[in-house]
Amino acid sequence: MHILDILKPGKPTVSFEFFPPKTAESQQALYETIRDLETIHPNFVSVTYGAGGSTRNLTHDLVLRLKTSTALDPVPHLTCVGHTHEEIAAILERYAAAGVSNILALRGDPPRDQPNYNHTGDAFPQAVDLVRFIKTFSGYSDPRGFGIGVAGFPEGHPATPNRLLEMDYLKAKVDAGADYICTQLFFDNHDFYDFRERCELAGIHVPIIAGIMPVTSQSSMRRMAELAGGARYPARLVRSLQRAGNSTEAFRQIGLHYATEQCADLLNHGVAGIHLYTLNQSTATREICQRLGIL
Repeated sequence: MHILDILKPGKPTVSFEFFPPKTAESQQALYETIRDLETIHPNFVSVTYGAGGSTRNLTHDLVLRLKTSTALDPVPHLTCVGHTHEEIAAILERYAAAGVSNILALRGDPPRDQPNYNHTGDAFPQAVDLVRFIKTFSGYSDPRGFGIGVAGFPEGHPATPNRLLEMDYLKAKVDAGADYICTQLFFDNHDFYDFRERCELAGIHVPIIAGIMPVTSQSSMRRMAELAGGARYPARLVRSLQRAGNSTEAFRQIGLHYATEQCADLLNHGVAGIHLYTLNQSTATREICQRLGIL
């Protein structure tokens, strides 16, 4: 289903994110997670794309499996680092043939072995270039073409410390054809509300989905900070987690409670949707949905 038909005013969505597994064991674990979370009936699920396109085939395979063997509506991430126009066109043709309706368009991270990667030589130097290309793709049956999502950063884009310039770049992606914004994870809802207001002031009027990832362990807390390029943990969250001491279960419960309160507050303030980063596990996601009464 086209994202414009999914994101309707006054009807907040719930969606999940998976990443493509690299081993047979992790594949089986993910499929068990998917079967469990499928019963929640999310509005859609997204599938990540590795740095430099490193999981290109794995992403495609998982997206097509979700499309053909589940009731879930997959939204594949697509990055432009190192890709030619022909490669991106071939990917879009494959998705169109499978009936995949939406794409999350990102610039993406460079290959891990190339920290000083130069984007200027790419066919698509920035995400806005990829958005324009997808928008002009004519091989999709829906006259609106693919639904297109782009990323937003409530805490600020790590590569663009100038927040005014950040808004200019985001508006350029929306003007190029993006239908919605899905944010990077954040832990202070004030950051999201400020981001949403700045989008409105900049003339950005597409739905903004809030990305939420619960803190369930010390290791996941460190991983989140790395994934987000330096996520900010509010003092009240850190203070609460410190009360858990050495109890892993207390730590998990505090993290789940905090994420649930975040989601409830966002829903009470008219968020367009909640996007839960699952880390390919179902327990925390299911518990949050249960606490919110979403099941």
